[in-house]
Order: sequence, then structure tokens, then C-alpha cells
Amino acid sequence: MSVEIHVRRGDAIAPILPALARLRIEIFREFPYLYDGDLAYETEYLARYAERPGALIVTAEHEMEAGAREVVGASTGVPLAQELEVLQRPFLDAGLDVGAYFYGGESILRASHRGRGIYAKFLAAREEHARALGFATLTFCAVERPKDHPRRPVDYVPLDDVWRHFGYAPCPTLRTTFRWRDVDAAEEIEHPMVFWEKSLV
Repeated sequence: MSVEIHVRRGDAIAPILPALARLRIEIFREFPYLYDGDLAYETEYLARYAERPGALIVTAEHEMEAGAREVVGASTGVPLAQELEVLQRPFLDAGLDVGAYFYGGESILRASHRGRGIYAKFLAAREEHARALGFATLTFCAVERPKDHPRRPVDYVPLDDVWRHFGYAPCPTLRTTFRWRDVDAAEEIEHPMVFWEKSLV
């Protein structure tokens, strides 16, 4: 399968937002997020990447027949100072300067395209972009699920070792929570999230 990596900024982001919204819903239904997504919310959530200076979306696009392309993966990023308050708050409470951090959002990839080095390209492109903007640290956050979670697949392998391989380390004192409805739940609940970071210098 032929897959091309594209780094999108500004006006180049808007055309792929509907496809990316659908992909987020698809991928985040998997463990550990188990997110029961809503297309309207996802489209609105992602639109900010086209509006905020410094934002980017790196896409993996599978070339199909007649020149058509299908978005099979993506990695997002934006300066932390332009992010949601729920993401800035742990840094502010710790006395840290949110202006010094670049925030990496999701890095998602369809299962059929994993194991091909695409994830590494996502991280590299995001880090290169952050360095070009003058950021010395890249941070992201990930959900924490208990090891005995009833929907945890028996063959599930967390990405912790992958992130460590690429130079990221968890920051246990930097935590936040996000509300969403799990696929088997009747209502939204709070989910604990822990931040990871990497020095870019």
C-alpha cells in the first residue's frame, strides 16, 4: 500500500477535517480510550487547528484508485498557550510557563497501517515543527486505565515503551481529566490523563 506523509498548516488543514473527524471516532473507540464519539463535536474540535497560528496536522494518506486519497492516520500539534484551559491548568498550577511548551495532540493510525514506521514519521514531523517555532519542550497527555479494566484486550500493549523509545518521559505530577462517554456507558465521566514530555534541545 502506498502511503504519503503530508504536513498541513493553515488553509491546508480544512479540507481533511471531515475525514480526520471520522478517523478519530473510529480509532478512539479502541481501548484504552473507548470513546463514543460524535461527528459534529469532532469536526468543531478539530477546526481550531486550521485557525490557530503554529498549529499543524501531519497526515498519512493512502493512495487509492483514480488518484483519490484516504486519510489513515494523523498527528496534531499546537502551542500549549493556544490549547484548551484544561490542558494548560496543570502547568499553570505548577508555576510553569505554558508559553514554553508545544502540545502534541493525538497520534492515531488505522490498525492496517501500523508497524510500517508511520508513527515515527508523525513524531519526527511534529518535533521538527515545534523546534522551528522555537519550542524547547514538547508535551502530550494520555489516558490512564486500570490494569484490570474489564474491556482491556488480553493482547493489549500500552504505548509507554514506544514513547520512551522516542525520548518521552511521564510527568506524574502533571495531570488533568477529560470528560467523555465510554462506548458502554450511559453518560460522560471524568477520565484521568497524565502528561509526557520530551526536551527538543
